[in-house]
Amino acid sequence: MSGERGDWRNCQSGRYFSLLPNLSSLLPNLFSFLPNLSSFHPESLLPSPYLRLMRITFLGTGTSQGVPIIGCQCDVCRSVDPRDKRLRTSVMVETDDVKFVIDSGPDFRQQMLRENVRDLDALVFTHEHKDHLAGLDEVRAFNFLSGGKPFPVYATERVQQAIRREFAYIFETPSYPGIPKINIHSISNNAFSIGNTKILPVEVFHHRLPVLGFRIGDFAYITDANRIEEKERAKIRGVKVLVLNALRRETHISHFTLTEALEMIRDLAPEKAYLTHLSHQMGLHADVMAELPDNVSIAHDGLQLTI
Repeated sequence: MSGERGDWRNCQSGRYFSLLPNLSSLLPNLFSFLPNLSSFHPESLLPSPYLRLMRITFLGTGTSQGVPIIGCQCDVCRSVDPRDKRLRTSVMVETDDVKFVIDSGPDFRQQMLRENVRDLDALVFTHEHKDHLAGLDEVRAFNFLSGGKPFPVYATERVQQAIRREFAYIFETPSYPGIPKINIHSISNNAFSIGNTKILPVEVFHHRLPVLGFRIGDFAYITDANRIEEKERAKIRGVKVLVLNALRRETHISHFTLTEALEMIRDLAPEKAYLTHLSHQMGLHADVMAELPDNVSIAHDGLQLTI
């Protein structure tokens, strides 16, 4: 094509637009129909605490022993499908202004290295069991990277007692050089914020143990549960993305089974649900996926979602 007929190369020099002498005169009239456009902010339509953008990374999706289990020769533990390799359950949440991890289990160091995490704003704990707490010592790396600043930890009073018991050396005086430095923030079943990110706790029960799930915007995360009361379900009903634990198919004293998790998902009616905290007894990832409803998937380590 010649330049006179609109050769695309002439767009770069502005010559193409010179062929449309009346376009500039039309633009003011066009935008006069939208006099308030410059003051319109789409996020104003979203009810607080909803966010414009959030990324979720599944750091681990396995149960307390992980998958594979030491010494086990079952099909799942011998699987070559990387989706069947599950570290202890944890997620990383990145919002407009903060990055934090929910639970630091025994695999926390490995998870941070795998995801190349160089900065982190906080840890938030669901409960005090070892598979969710054991990696706390590794925040020493973030102390160093931040120039020695204490690392923020958000936990209930019950979890704080476990931290002080199991990591007593952190609190001893005089302090030993190189130990983790943490700054504990108390939380309960009331909304709190990390930076400008609002977090709504959701109390669930792990047999008789109260455990916190969390709703952050249109994302809800619940692990280690087998009962959720109606008033707590109301906090997350209709959420866009729900993560829920499903340990195995057989009945368990403190975890949802696959059937129970699917029943809970139907009641809560999220747009999309992901199952986490799976044991090797659930079955192969590919096999279980084939029998799930269209709006339900099994999460796997390293999976990322943008909400």
